[in-house]
Amino acid sequence: MKPINVTALALAASASSSAFATQYLTVEQAQHVMFPDATSFRDVSLQLSGEQMKQVEKISGLPARSVGWRVFAAYKDDAQLGYVVLDDVIGKFELISYAVAVNPDASVKQIEILTYRESHGFEIKSPAWRKQFVGKTAAAGLTIGDGIASISGATLSCTHVTDGVRRIAAIAQVALKK
Repeated sequence: MKPINVTALALAASASSSAFATQYLTVEQAQHVMFPDATSFRDVSLQLSGEQMKQVEKISGLPARSVGWRVFAAYKDDAQLGYVVLDDVIGKFELISYAVAVNPDASVKQIEILTYRESHGFEIKSPAWRKQFVGKTAAAGLTIGDGIASISGATLSCTHVTDGVRRIAAIAQVALKK
């Protein structure tokens, strides 16, 4: 009888579903994919005030969740093209990292999945699913069943990313809109 490898057994027992993590894009790659004409990106991360948090909650119908938001303004020379807002939401058990490109009018330009850590539901990376967000604002069309279709087998990921994008669209309307 072979001896049991205690180290291997401990490693196997401690493994989580994070072993399924796939990084599709870095932040820098996502910035250039979403704003290919940009010549620079400037960190303009936000700290929302209490009043802004209340406005975000009212517009999105969701908790504002965080005061601080990681945001980059995209520029072509001196002309501002829009913003890239970074966020993480829970899928079923693990975090999904994604980026939302927002136009100066606070409409969604594009979304990109940066890192997907779940074992199921990776279909949200599909261009057809992500394209549903283009042109939407916090005011309309950013909920599952009303402008955004769900994907069978990825229901929680779809719902949570959609909620996150709606929250970001509200933040854009409150704090970034020109």
